[in-house]
Amino acid sequence: MRPQRVENKADLFGGNELLNALPQATIVIDRSDHICFANHAAETFFEQSTSFLVKLKLDELVPFDSPLISLVAQARDRQSSINEYDVEISTRKTKARPVDALVTPVPDNPSYTMLQFQDRGMADRITRQITHRDATRSVVGMAMVLAHEIKNPLAGIRGAAQLLEQSLPADEINLTALIRDEADRICDLVDRMEVFADRQPIDYEPVNIHAILDHVVDVAQMGFGADIEILKDYDPSLPEIGGDRNQLIQVFMNLLSNAAHAVEQSERPSIRLTTAYRPGVKLSLPGSGSRVNLPLEVQVIDNGPGIPEELMPSLFDPFVTTKRSGKGLGLALVSKIVRDHGGVVECENHPKGALFRILLPLGTPRTQSE
Repeated sequence: MRPQRVENKADLFGGNELLNALPQATIVIDRSDHICFANHAAETFFEQSTSFLVKLKLDELVPFDSPLISLVAQARDRQSSINEYDVEISTRKTKARPVDALVTPVPDNPSYTMLQFQDRGMADRITRQITHRDATRSVVGMAMVLAHEIKNPLAGIRGAAQLLEQSLPADEINLTALIRDEADRICDLVDRMEVFADRQPIDYEPVNIHAILDHVVDVAQMGFGADIEILKDYDPSLPEIGGDRNQLIQVFMNLLSNAAHAVEQSERPSIRLTTAYRPGVKLSLPGSGSRVNLPLEVQVIDNGPGIPEELMPSLFDPFVTTKRSGKGLGLALVSKIVRDHGGVVECENHPKGALFRILLPLGTPRTQSE
């Protein structure tokens, strides 16, 4: 017996207003897998309009081997809800992404099945922050050991090389020069690592994020970004935030420098800076039992080749780099400074390059906590 096609779906599913208000992407399918309803969040999730989605069957929306197909079959067989965590869902239009999926028969009408999807972006963001914090701590400890145990012997080695130069023939001096250069390189690496040490608390002051970005752009256009089109898309209504101006300049200087390096081979290299107010973003930050609002968003978007997918999970870890001559400490420092300001940094690829996103509180972490 074919399920009855209900014309008034608002009556069947408890009212469009209720389902459309859900933050989770939600669709409803009938027993023949036709999509009967899709809420506003589903439009965003699937990048399709509701009027288009309701013309499709489930296997026309997702690939035939999608885990959704088997989840729906299990829910129908058991006549109970099925939860699947961290499952990759893709459509014929969008790439795979991790979500938490809930598939459940519609109460009082088992001919219909409801599918809900919760993007795991927020959970993964917190996990990455914990990972970055632990990695940074290990670098701090290692830097302190290196500073004490290595820099002093290196100074002796360098001094001995200088003394040897006085007694060596000219054609062998290049060997002692190599010893001095390598000793200097190791000392420089240790010095760079020492910046991760936890120093005095941040001296917060009101700062204008747009003034910081403009300053960074001015510096870039006089140097590494002279031949790059740098576009600004600012929200002029943003208030001041609490932070350390010099440290925040360092954050965006590093990101802009990386973006400039990424677009070197682009036909028309460009970098776009955007700012926006995103209410409702709230996270429990690592190392803190409180939750903070992170409504201020800054994005650095380039049109380069993007970040290799295999580097994404460890991109903000020390010594991870895509540059041949890079030391892999720039993004780790960005992560530390942003975390010290109570914020979050993340990266994702988009169709035309890479996007770095920073979310910051409007006040200090202490004043933002609940």
